[in-house]
Amino acid sequence: MNKLKSTIYSSTAHKLLFFALLVAVIAIGLLHLFTPGDLHFYHNTYRRLSYFPIVLGGLWFGVRGGLGLALLSSIAFIPHVLLYVGHGSQAVSELMEIILYLAAGLLVGVISGRQTRLRERYRQLSEKLQASYVRLHDETVQLIEAEARLAAAQKFSALGKLSASLAHEIKNPLASIKGTAEILRDEFTGDHPKREFVDILFKETGRLHDTVEEILRYAKGRPQEREEALEPLAAVAHHVGALLERQLREKQVHFFLPENDEAQHLLVESAKFSQILLNLGLNALEAVDPGGRIWLLAENGADGGWRIAVCDDGPGVPEAEKERIFEPFYSGKGDGTGLGLLISRKIVESYGGSLRATDRPGGGACFEILLPPKNGADPGQAG
Repeated sequence: MNKLKSTIYSSTAHKLLFFALLVAVIAIGLLHLFTPGDLHFYHNTYRRLSYFPIVLGGLWFGVRGGLGLALLSSIAFIPHVLLYVGHGSQAVSELMEIILYLAAGLLVGVISGRQTRLRERYRQLSEKLQASYVRLHDETVQLIEAEARLAAAQKFSALGKLSASLAHEIKNPLASIKGTAEILRDEFTGDHPKREFVDILFKETGRLHDTVEEILRYAKGRPQEREEALEPLAAVAHHVGALLERQLREKQVHFFLPENDEAQHLLVESAKFSQILLNLGLNALEAVDPGGRIWLLAENGADGGWRIAVCDDGPGVPEAEKERIFEPFYSGKGDGTGLGLLISRKIVESYGGSLRATDRPGGGACFEILLPPKNGADPGQAG
């Protein structure tokens, strides 16, 4: 639309300019006609004035403009020429003026046309250079992104090799710890006050053993074949609360667990969701001030899916970091690895869900796990 308006404006301006030059030619012709022939000074002045519209016509409108206005100036000059018919050399001089008009119009028009073509060529070259610059900029951005992905892939490759090596080294000592935990569990009866802690030790040792086995299988390119046991989310949440009990007590933080029916009905894989909720709980514990509060929530979503959230009343997550915190090796903690949230998101995505950071309405942060409807309350539907 703006280009069309500019074209219309340019066309109108050209017409007005040509009309102004045409009026100037007619005015000069009339001055020649009505000025007595013996006033040579005035006629010489008018002759020289005639070159202005011719030159301007050639500059603005090219060869056609220059020749056109030269021809019009010659026609306007004819009545003056007729005054000198029969005066010999004076008549020839007046006729030469007409030839000079035409020559001036042609010459200026040719030069102007060459300059116009040169400007157009420069304009096209400038557009090509601009397009090349934009393309080069886009390719540079893509190259930088590719280098960043390659660097991340190299880090993950090195991390994978290191993880496989560590897993192999951890496997034997872990088996010894698990055996020791079994002996301790046999010595503490079910009603013993320490039995709960022995059960936690045994269960967490088993989870670490399963994790080590999974890492080794992944490093060897073998898919995981076993299925994890399903437990209600409420039971998994209480287990995570027991694991965090010491840190919560030291910092005097209140940890509110879900007690609603949804938390009892939602069945999840115990080991993986324990890892997710433990990561989110530790992050929330790090964020809140002493005496703060952390909530673990579970509810049905509007689409039949599930919403699990770990919220706190800490300072919240800055808007610019809500996605960056899920990048590998990015951590706001000095001793953080920058992998906890990334691993948690990958686990949630393996269920077809999503993990995101949001703002808590009353202040603080919420990490929301959104699971699709297939992760329902029915054991046959649980993910």
